[in-house]
Parts: sequence; C-alpha cells; structure tokens
Amino acid sequence: MAAQFSGEVITPVDAGYDEARSVFNGMIDRKPERIMRCRSAEDVAAAITGARADGLVVSVYGGGHGVTGSAVVDGGVCVDLRGLDHVEVDPEARRARVGGGATWGAVDAATQEHGLAVTGGRVSTTGVGGLALGSGSGWLERTYGFTCDSLVSAEVVTAAGDVVTASLESHPDLFWALRGGGGNFGVVTEFTFALHPVGPVVLGGMLLYPGFQAKEVLRNWRDFMLTAPREVGSGVALITAPPADFVPEPARGMPAVGVVLLYVGDVAEGERVLAPLTSFGPPAANLVGPMPYVAVQQLLDAPNPKGMHNYWSGDFLSEFPDAAIDAFVDNVQPPVSPLTQMIVVAGGGAIEDVADGDMAFGNRAAPFNMHYLSMWPPDPAQDQANIDKTRQIAAALKPWTTGQVYLNFIGDEGLTRVESAYGPEKYDRLRKIKRVWDPDNVFRHNQNIPPSD
Repeated sequence: MAAQFSGEVITPVDAGYDEARSVFNGMIDRKPERIMRCRSAEDVAAAITGARADGLVVSVYGGGHGVTGSAVVDGGVCVDLRGLDHVEVDPEARRARVGGGATWGAVDAATQEHGLAVTGGRVSTTGVGGLALGSGSGWLERTYGFTCDSLVSAEVVTAAGDVVTASLESHPDLFWALRGGGGNFGVVTEFTFALHPVGPVVLGGMLLYPGFQAKEVLRNWRDFMLTAPREVGSGVALITAPPADFVPEPARGMPAVGVVLLYVGDVAEGERVLAPLTSFGPPAANLVGPMPYVAVQQLLDAPNPKGMHNYWSGDFLSEFPDAAIDAFVDNVQPPVSPLTQMIVVAGGGAIEDVADGDMAFGNRAAPFNMHYLSMWPPDPAQDQANIDKTRQIAAALKPWTTGQVYLNFIGDEGLTRVESAYGPEKYDRLRKIKRVWDPDNVFRHNQNIPPSD
C-alpha cells in the first residue's frame, strides 16, 4: 500500500491528527487508526484496499459537515478527500468539474466568475460530496432543482478499488443510485455538474421579525410560497435574534423569525414579486436587496460555526395548515439554546420537473421540508435537554408529515428511517445495486443501505 499511496498518512502520534479528525458537529469525537489524505483517485483506491486488507472499517471525509460525523470512524481508516478540492469551470459548455473534497464556497466562487451556479449548500463550508450524493437541497432548488438533478457524471472509486465513470451512458444503474443514495456505492473523487445562469448580482437577503409575530409571518409566507414563481427560493427559521447592529437593541437575545429570500432573475422584477413578503409586518429589519449570489450563499455561515454540539432531525410535510404552524411555533418557543434554528423550506418549482423514477432521490411532491437544527455550546451537560426538545418539536409535526425524509437533515435515526426516505420499491432497487457494487458493505459508515441477500 505504501508504494501505491502518494498522499499523506496521519496517525494519532502526528501533530495534526486532532485537527484532521475534527468535524462540524462538536459532539463527535472519533479517533481513526489512520487518516489517508488522498491526492488522486488512485490514492483513494489504495486507501480502501489497505483498509480492507487490515480488516478496518472505512469512512470518507468530504466536508465533514454532516451531523452524524460519519466522516470519521473509531479505529478505522478515514479516506480523506480534502486534498481533492479542485473546481474547473468550462463557461462555454456550462460545466464544472469538482473534486470530491471541495466545499460549496469554492464552487460558488469559481462558477460565479462566469455568472453561473449549481444548487449548493446553504452554508459555504458544506462539502460538495455529501450534499450532492444525498440529493442536495439549496436556495436554487426551486429554480434549477436539487444538486443531483444537475449531476452529469461522477468518477467513482469502488469497493473493489476500481475507478469507473458513472453517467446516463456509463454504468447507468450506479449513476441512478448515486443521485440521492448517499455514499453507499463508492467514493466519488470528481463530480461533473451542469451549470445555470445566476447573478452574479441577485435580489436576496433576510427579513427579521420579533418572535411574537411568528405565526402570522409563517401563514403569510406559506400562502405566498404555495403559488410563488420558481425564481423564488426561500425558507423561514425560528431563531434567537443575534446581538448584531441590524437588530433593534430590545430584540437582541429574544425569540425571532428570519425569512431568507432569493430571486433568480431581474432585480426590479424580483422586488415586485417579493413585495407580499418584504412589505408584510413590516419586518423589524429588512436586509433584502441587490447583492452578490455568493453573499446569499454565506448568509447562514456565521450562525453555523464549526465545533458546536448539534442534534438534527427533519421531515417532509404534505401540508402546512394553520394547526401545524401553531404546533410548530408553540413547541419551538422558547428555545433551549439561543443557537438553535428550526427551519421550514418551500418546495415546488423545478423540484417537481424530474420524474420520481429517474434517480434514487424522490420526495418531490412535498410542498415543505422541515429541518429541526438544534445547536448549543460544547457542554455535555446541555446535550439531553436540547435533544429532547428537538424530538418534541418533530413529534408535534408528525400528523402533517409524508412519512419520508431528506436524509442530509437527520442524524442517526436507524435503518427504518433510511428506508422511509426512498420507499419500498426504490429501497429494494438500491439494495440490489449495492450488492453489485459493494457486496461486503464496505461503505457502511453512513446512512447505510445494506446489500440485498
């Protein structure tokens, strides 16, 4: 393995080990036997082959942003893709080749030089790999679909150590599974995405309301988004107002409502279209205006720092009636932690353009997607209260859920929850594809889909 592997091997005795094994969620403190920082697909193949020869469990580190912390594994081999972080843009073809260890901030910066973009994460430090393979929810999804909808091809290192290209023309079953099936089928070392016209200046930003207006704000937002044009991307978060200059001083540290808005198109037209939202209330702070698309993509960076304790859950809603809004607000407020963000994102638009059977990811008809994101300082004494609160909120919304979930929004909630994300037919097909490409379930340190018998 040493002769084949050209990257860096980091072990517990090395000075950079603790930093290399750290992930976004501060609750995760796993200690791999070795971290294999790869420089190529061949390095990835060597790392996987070596791990299998030594009987060690494999994890894959792309961005390390997933709440489960699956990027690292105790006593195993972490296949570290962070050295594969290239972003190569072909503006004429509207294509981007992106390394499996790149982050969305790098992709946004490179593509926006040409006024192009692909649906990416809502926090710029999010890894491309985990988001794209889990389907990829972002502010552009109502305009251009999920990230996986724009995936053209993927370079994949298999459990057997082979390097293959998956696309509609090459290994189409594998390509079908990669678009929403997560990291179960191989390690993607390079993605090729189709790009779309965006910006570079768009109408975007955030509206902020006091928490006591939450129900009225949510009802107005819900009614607007159910018929909104696909150029509008938006979500509402029940939060605690930060101690920032734009927040009126009496409201700082108090329950608040944040409405994030993006209009993909002419700014003046966007102002007209978004008027029912921007004029409602009126808001205590209106930060919506012309801004770079990359700034919209970074709006949530500051409230989502690395190292805090995180516990997440989520659900798709089949409807969001007044009774559901009441249950949501009544159970969220007051929050346990001022860092917590309870979020509802609107579906519709381009999300519904793709036929359900075209790829592993489905759940396209749900009008709303809930993300229960609890976050608190790294103090274990606060863990249980925050976890209990998250579960309480999720339980209160269950009467209005579809029974399915966007897996990137949840922690480790068991195999049944994974199966529910796909439904029985897709799950069965995914298990059969898994048997072809990873019969020994090498890639199991994730939201796992076990191979069929």
